[in-house]
Amino acid sequence: MPSRVPDGQNRGWIVPIGGAENKENDRRILERFVRVSGGEAADIVVIPTASRMHETGPRYEQLFGEIGAARVTVMDFDTRRDCQETGRLQRLEEASGIFFTGGNQLRLTTLLGGTPVARMIRTRNAHGVTVGGTSAGASILSEHMIASGDEGSAMVGGGVRLAPGLGLTNRFIIDQHFRQRDRLGRLLTALAYNPFAVGIGLDEDTAAFIGPDETLEVEGSGGVTIVDGTEVTYSSIDKVSDGQAVSMLGLRLHILSAGATYNLNTHIAAAGTLVQAKE
Repeated sequence: MPSRVPDGQNRGWIVPIGGAENKENDRRILERFVRVSGGEAADIVVIPTASRMHETGPRYEQLFGEIGAARVTVMDFDTRRDCQETGRLQRLEEASGIFFTGGNQLRLTTLLGGTPVARMIRTRNAHGVTVGGTSAGASILSEHMIASGDEGSAMVGGGVRLAPGLGLTNRFIIDQHFRQRDRLGRLLTALAYNPFAVGIGLDEDTAAFIGPDETLEVEGSGGVTIVDGTEVTYSSIDKVSDGQAVSMLGLRLHILSAGATYNLNTHIAAAGTLVQAKE
């Protein structure tokens, strides 16, 4: 469950990224992550546990250093026992930003889920620390996580498999590489199981910067698909077998590009200050 925000304080930013964020000529997403993590004073811990590639952590350490973070530490976890080490917990407590890389979200949850590290990260976010992640590192941020599912736009019974995520919030469900991998159907099906949440589909090189006031702002070159199930009046998810079409009535859908916003409290979307494409 999400940690309680202390009286008089604000929750930290939550920053899910759809994967494949620009790391070369236009680092606007990673640059903004550093800004909301403290700017020149940013103290960032990179957790590359989802990835099997040894170069992933050092690559982000280099990137955040080049952008201007004051301190960057790579912290990998190979066993659940690692998640109990006092030194690692102390380092997380010092950080102003925590960043999960891409890879396999189930590897992250099976190693971190229910451990002191997971509890520490939830607590630090509730106390104002920025927590973000890209691709698999985005999927794990919420309480309900898409573990796997079918590609395509159709809603079908059994078309998605959910698992417990990190639990920073229960307000939304994330899916990533959204348009590139045709994942509308599995996000819709996930919402059929849990219409309380808001579905957030993130295109590649696109991030949702979710502030302490629960306002989401889009950053990056792609789009964010918002699927709002709070006004759903009917769902057939409880009646269908695996592979059968699902019916849902009352869904609301928004497509947002850079600068557009969506308020998770009021469920109001706005065009905002749209960022024009470069010449």
